[in-house]
Amino acid sequence: MTAYIIRRILFMIPTMFGIMLVAFVVVQFAPGGPVEQVIAKLTGSDTGATSRISGSPGGDFGNRGVQGGSQVDAVNSKYRGAQGLDPEFIKKLETQFGFDKPAYERFGLMLWNYIRFDFGKSYFRDVGVLQLVKEKLPVSMSLGIWMTLLTYLISIPLGIKKAVDDGSRFDMWTSSVIIVGYAIPGFLFAILLIILFAGGSFFDIFPLRGLYSENWAQLPWWQKIGDYFWHLTLPIISMALSAFATMTLLTKNSFLEEIRKQYVLTARAKGCSRNQVLYGHVFRNAMLIVIAGFPSAFVHAFFTGSLLIETIFSLDGLGLLGFESVLNRDYPVVFATLYIFSLIGVVVNLLSDLTYTWIDPRIDFETREV
Repeated sequence: MTAYIIRRILFMIPTMFGIMLVAFVVVQFAPGGPVEQVIAKLTGSDTGATSRISGSPGGDFGNRGVQGGSQVDAVNSKYRGAQGLDPEFIKKLETQFGFDKPAYERFGLMLWNYIRFDFGKSYFRDVGVLQLVKEKLPVSMSLGIWMTLLTYLISIPLGIKKAVDDGSRFDMWTSSVIIVGYAIPGFLFAILLIILFAGGSFFDIFPLRGLYSENWAQLPWWQKIGDYFWHLTLPIISMALSAFATMTLLTKNSFLEEIRKQYVLTARAKGCSRNQVLYGHVFRNAMLIVIAGFPSAFVHAFFTGSLLIETIFSLDGLGLLGFESVLNRDYPVVFATLYIFSLIGVVVNLLSDLTYTWIDPRIDFETREV
């Protein structure tokens, strides 16, 4: 097992390199980089996402960057909308954002810094990227962890029950509910919950914004816990809807496949009870495929699955941070979050393989190639 772990860790290096290289190359061809964002801000032509940039990172450049005269207008600028701006100002912007260096040098410097977990500062927030991630992490952790926990606690027992009672009335009506739930987009269900329970048109039971109440700091600890889950109820239900349906059907199908195998018939013929067969023999084998889907489900829920939910419920988390960073071309935040999420993803995949061997010692990764 040690040799397998070492091989997997070594395999992470080209994997991470490939992910960052593809993202970096794609960004080079994406229009509207950070220099263009500042130019749009100065010339008053920024709209939508670009209008959220708080101030020009050029400092006093904004006071002296725009100049008149035919000499400046005649400058052949490679940036759209830069006509009328001082070429020296444009060069200073390029230097500030690091675009005065060739692409391969910028990519190499980025990798070297990321290896040392030095992610630099945001272009437009004047805050370290790690500090930004720390500020947004509690929201995403709350949504991801509780959603995953709720999904597994409900879906696995329900999936087992549906497999045992396959074809029964219980199985039929729960399948109907699950299919309908899977077909409803999470953000649409979130809006429905707001209309029904958050002061929309019917009941005003749950809060609509934030993770805590304004007086949260003054509340006793037991009320803080209640207030925290009071705010999380609707977002978690909205996020867990599709994941709940997927995990339930996956668990049911996995158990059905195992129940129909020969070793189950043999165990029953030997006089084992249904619970002994189900939890002593079937459970360990059937849960392997459920565990296999855990890393992708966890990473998806933790980092990428909450963007729309965070927006609808005004939760300032990592999903919203990444989305706004892409729109605003805040490359340090974009690349750093991509690097962190990808690294966590490959590590969690390795941990899931190790969990295989813990659940079923018959699995031996030593004889496999990575």
